[in-house]
Amino acid sequence: MVKTYGLTHVALAVRDPQRSLAFYEAVLGVVCVWRSDDFIQAQTPGSRDVLVFERAPKQAGKRGGVAHFGFRLTKPSEIAAAVQAVRDAGGTVTDQGEFVPGEPYLFARDPDGYEFEIWYEIPTKVDPPKRTTRRPKTRRA
Repeated sequence: MVKTYGLTHVALAVRDPQRSLAFYEAVLGVVCVWRSDDFIQAQTPGSRDVLVFERAPKQAGKRGGVAHFGFRLTKPSEIAAAVQAVRDAGGTVTDQGEFVPGEPYLFARDPDGYEFEIWYEIPTKVDPPKRTTRRPKTRRA
């Protein structure tokens, strides 16, 4: 078995890479980590994931073997804010509910028509341990 950091990126054919970046900046807070005229890589702060926006207008928004891609919330209470962020950024919420009690979700479409999901999942036994922040020890004179 090869050890990885898990699924790290999704590349999307889009009409306008800058427009796609602006949408996902507004919804998820992604930041641009590399760009050219026809290609932008964006990353969610604090993670290793990457969204790639490649200018390819004829393929933009077309569904192939991938039905959708998803983003996991850190707190279930953030679902309402996610709905509002999608709408404010120009996306369309297509479905919303709970998979089971305590696991809210939404499905939405971005400006190119790609379907994505934002949901909260009750932690599983294979989730990485929560990070704890430790205060640095201070030296006493």
